[in-house]
Amino acid sequence: MKERSNFSSRIGFVLAAAGSAVGLGNIWRFPYLAAKYGGGTFLLVYILLAITFGFTLMIAEIALGRKTGLSAIGAYRTLNKKFSFLGWLTSIVPMIIFPYYCVIGGWVVKYFASYVAGDGKAAAGDEFFSSFIAQPVQPIFWLCVFIALTAIIVLLGVQKGIEKASKIMMPILVVLSVVVAVYTITMPGAMEGVLYYITPDFSNFSPMTILAALGQLFYSMSLAMGIMITYGSYMKKEANLEKSVRQIEIFDTGIALIAGLMIVPAVFVFSGGDKSQLQQGPSLMFVTLPKVFENMGDGGLIVGGAFFLLVLFAALTSAISLMETVVSILQDKLHWNRKVTCLVVALGAILIGIPSSLGFGIWDHIQILGMSILDFFDFLSNSVIMPIVAFFTCIFVGWIIKTKVISDEVKISSRFRGEKMFVVMIKYIAPIMIIAILVSSILNATGIMVI
Repeated sequence: MKERSNFSSRIGFVLAAAGSAVGLGNIWRFPYLAAKYGGGTFLLVYILLAITFGFTLMIAEIALGRKTGLSAIGAYRTLNKKFSFLGWLTSIVPMIIFPYYCVIGGWVVKYFASYVAGDGKAAAGDEFFSSFIAQPVQPIFWLCVFIALTAIIVLLGVQKGIEKASKIMMPILVVLSVVVAVYTITMPGAMEGVLYYITPDFSNFSPMTILAALGQLFYSMSLAMGIMITYGSYMKKEANLEKSVRQIEIFDTGIALIAGLMIVPAVFVFSGGDKSQLQQGPSLMFVTLPKVFENMGDGGLIVGGAFFLLVLFAALTSAISLMETVVSILQDKLHWNRKVTCLVVALGAILIGIPSSLGFGIWDHIQILGMSILDFFDFLSNSVIMPIVAFFTCIFVGWIIKTKVISDEVKISSRFRGEKMFVVMIKYIAPIMIIAILVSSILNATGIMVI
């Protein structure tokens, strides 16, 4: 058997896995959910869930990958053949997400290119975004550019591609986030937005606050996609697994918190404190924020360019992990070489991504369950398949192979300080939480209950 690639160091693994977790959801979805569900109250609930629920699922998935040295299909089958179906179900998720995620990634490349070209004023126009995504050719071109950037990095392999890119992009992403956030909170009138974002408002607290934070955490940390199993399979046995998971959580949550400081105060300043401006993710990032940058005067072009470079890095690091997971699955199953596999996955992503792109233009009449093509794929993967995968993973680890298998894997490299919490969470609490996410997501999508 061909020796499996490895990350050269634990920090390389942490940055790559954190890069996977830090994506578009951190940049625009987290801030508007926090603003909607009580500011500081949402932040507190999110952090508590990250160190319990998020920790439990992530450590289980990474340990499964490291123990078996295989991607999702092989990992589940190796440990229990009856659960081979779970590996296949897990593998479907990145295959669904990657193409439509790259469509949005293409939009980000377009905006970054506009600011580099000095067209920030045009990007701030009322119809710029809607007219751009409605075109049949231009969004597909940028989709191809984004996939090409992703494929080049994945093609270079684990150490030379993914790890090296993550070591460069993640520190830059952190620095850019801090710079833009500092600029934002020092604008006149921004402090009102800062206080709204970080001050707990318990009058807005409800079970929906917990479900919204849980859902955001669930999707933000790349759980139930096979990504952490794949990355875990590249992790060396001597690397401290528990410490790595904690550091990934800090990166992911930290970027999300800073994103809120970039976006919420800025929207407050230029909308006169209109909270409704915070409610729509895509329009917030692609419509409202360019107007914010335009109002900054000469510095707006630089800040806008820096912001969309930051968003591009966040989108790329997540896309890399999605593509690498699909590539790893195909390599494990079909034994193709990396070049052929990357080419097949890239071309497949373009072909499958095109309908999602055209769904905002010449195919906008095509609706599935009342949703656009992209929104349907997002609903199917995020709201249906991922919670089902996570639920069965809890059953698999907690009741089939038993928690000792995971605990023993963690203890190869260090003490397992969070073992007692992990056992209780994976066996009893996490499955109930996941069922709550699944039910609420479906009710929300069908309009029965709005979250």
